Amino acid sequence: MLHFPKWKIGLILITALVGFLLVIPNFFDKDTLATLPGWVPKNQLVLGLDLQGGSHLLLQVDTDAVVKERVDALRDDIRRLLRDARIGYVNLRASGDKATFNLRDAADLDKAKSTLRELESAGVQAILSGNVREVSMTSTDAGQFTLTLTPEGIQHRISAAVEQSIEIVRRRIDELGTTEPNIQRQGADRILVQVPGLQDPQRLKDILGQTAKMTFRLVDVTANTQQAIEGRPPPGTEVLYSKDDPPVPYVVETRVLVSGENLVDAQPGFDQRTNEAIVTFRFDSTGARRFGQVTQQNVGRPFAIVLDNEVISAPVIREPILGGTGQISGNFTVDEANNLAILLRAGALPAPLTIIEERTVGPGLGADSIKAGEEAAIIATVLVIIFMILAYHLFGIISAVALMTNIGLLLGILSLLQATLTLPGIAGIVLTVGMAVDAN
Repeated sequence: MLHFPKWKIGLILITALVGFLLVIPNFFDKDTLATLPGWVPKNQLVLGLDLQGGSHLLLQVDTDAVVKERVDALRDDIRRLLRDARIGYVNLRASGDKATFNLRDAADLDKAKSTLRELESAGVQAILSGNVREVSMTSTDAGQFTLTLTPEGIQHRISAAVEQSIEIVRRRIDELGTTEPNIQRQGADRILVQVPGLQDPQRLKDILGQTAKMTFRLVDVTANTQQAIEGRPPPGTEVLYSKDDPPVPYVVETRVLVSGENLVDAQPGFDQRTNEAIVTFRFDSTGARRFGQVTQQNVGRPFAIVLDNEVISAPVIREPILGGTGQISGNFTVDEANNLAILLRAGALPAPLTIIEERTVGPGLGADSIKAGEEAAIIATVLVIIFMILAYHLFGIISAVALMTNIGLLLGILSLLQATLTLPGIAGIVLTVGMAVDAN
């Protein structure tokens, strides 16, 4: 007769008991679980998108925008370096993947090469994976310069933009209060987003569809607005429109006074005087100092609060704002104010995201999947148990008990780890039942 040590029997029983204890929370709703003693486990299985419904989005990063932003920054760096070195130049342009300009005096050729070599070396240092040169420079004896982004540098910029976008998308979705979102990279420039249980897929699209690049710029009140609209804005300005209906044109300076990168907090609220929905914000120390200087020097001038190249507000600076805090009002609804606060807290995307695939699984379809999965698993398990008992009698009963213990431990561990259970996962459990029969 087989003999097992008592400690081994005790260990098996305790392990089985713990497994079933971990499974118990799945048979109660959250309100009932809250009333149970503190020592009772509270973790439940997390159902995947195909079981509880939700949203599935495939996003694509606008790689052209990534390249354009980098080339524009390269052009600005060239302008700054040449001015600091007092080197005359004309026809500085950024187009495609390159920036070009001509020297006023070809005698400055060597000096310009030496000055701009900093951009080539800075490009190498900026790319962390293996000494990839981001910028290459060529010049002619006549003083014509071309600085081009290398293919390797562009790929690294795009890769970094995708990784940064994933992190910002994750922060935005976390602000919605969802649980267990699946956010992962697909290919070179795509991001897969799956949010189980989301009841408002349109809000998710609104949150992810905005780049949320916020800037604070001065409005040029001396400019002729009509001429600017016709394509002749004063140098250093551009025409942007408000989100009003009809849109109101503003001639704003291209120079950014303070950007959304300096924001550390943003919260929705209500104006105490008008009771309209607003968003209050707070700058970090650098942004607060800069904002204070700008408002101190421009009292009486309007400044534009620009979100994704759209003027959402253009208040007049009545007095210096030195505390680093302020508010944004723009005829918001409560939902719009909430969404804007979420976007500002999560940060701006490095490039626009385009939704190229969208699927919404309704909770009804998810419930049908759960029911079908449960029925399949129960029928398969019952048939296996009946077969074992008929074929092996007493040993079949012992195997059936071991089989149920196996399933209990499996579901208990999944609950403990908060693993996501999907329809293929249920099929895997059924397969495990068959494998466990052989083992027993």
